[in-house]
Amino acid sequence: MQKTRERLTKDGIRLYSPEDFAGMHAAGRLAAEILDALAPLVQPGTTTGALDAEIERRVNEAGAKSATIGYKGYQHASCISVNHVVCHGIPGAKVLKEGDILNIDVTVIVDGWFGDTSRMYVAGKLPRKAERLIQVTHDALMLGIETVRPGKTFGDIGHAIQSYVERNRMSVVRDFCGHGLGQVFHAPPNVLHYGRPGTGAVLEPGMFFTIEPMVNLGRPETKVLADDWTAVTRDKSLSAQFEHSIGVTENGCEIFTLSPEGRFHPTWANQT
Repeated sequence: MQKTRERLTKDGIRLYSPEDFAGMHAAGRLAAEILDALAPLVQPGTTTGALDAEIERRVNEAGAKSATIGYKGYQHASCISVNHVVCHGIPGAKVLKEGDILNIDVTVIVDGWFGDTSRMYVAGKLPRKAERLIQVTHDALMLGIETVRPGKTFGDIGHAIQSYVERNRMSVVRDFCGHGLGQVFHAPPNVLHYGRPGTGAVLEPGMFFTIEPMVNLGRPETKVLADDWTAVTRDKSLSAQFEHSIGVTENGCEIFTLSPEGRFHPTWANQT
């Protein structure tokens, strides 16, 4: 692993060099390829544990490492969050049922670089009420990414996401946020998915971070279960999330975790 020369903004956000983008693209591509390969396996009758085992197998086969195995005691290669689970769902014996929606979140380490992404899947036929939630969440992420360019602020990103979600009569989770990454898993800044335009740190070329809005059909409040990981909606409403890792460029941004096979959105199966 080549160690980058550390440069920090006044807000303590690390700035990477143009040469570092290649490492992030490699890590992001592997994470996206693994999630692409998982798509046909998400079916009623499959367990979340079986999906996680396949993810771990593919990480090892690629000669990479899972960033989550051993992280604060966590022992799985993914987080799999089903229906009203907002994030950090623990894979296990849970059997997927027809119409279940789930977010699968994977972070891999390739030559010291962290590739972090998540996307939505459906077991069987996508229910109508879930379809709109998933679409709004996906579009909110992309609107947030479209905001990213030098001179904009993190408040601008949050405002773009929040205003779109709330126009669609849904709510943005406030208890969890995106984060800086690169040669570390989590670093400044915290990337909030709500906010006011013009507030927060100013975006600069070389910033690497995730944008990963969690959107609820009901209210935004969450609670963490007794396992100290699984976060659920307090009102048991459905929740969805999409996540990309990105890098700020001189005139916009690059997405490191694009799906090579165009399977980022769960309706991919209807387009083939």
